[in-house]
Amino acid sequence: MYAVIETGGKQYRVATGETVRVETLPGDNGSQVEFAPLAVVREAGEVLTGGALNGAKVKGTIVGNGRADKVIVFKFKRKKQYKRTIGHRQNFTAVKIEEISA
Repeated sequence: MYAVIETGGKQYRVATGETVRVETLPGDNGSQVEFAPLAVVREAGEVLTGGALNGAKVKGTIVGNGRADKVIVFKFKRKKQYKRTIGHRQNFTAVKIEEISA
């Protein structure tokens, strides 16, 4: 069984027992979070979406917070001696998916 959840403007495919890195969420390590799924796929291949998901929840536990690896952004224009280098590190929250109820 797996579900598709939305958080931080992005969608993630999650299954029970997985650890997922999502956009930063408020809360400390060990606190519980809940997501409303957009779709749930059961073991038999049955897909639940829309109105069939009344009361469906995906529960997880915050495992940790951190920052991803640095991404280097390099801009240049040839023959113009224009070069700019910028680095970016995105914050994340690691969530362990405990239960999918549909």
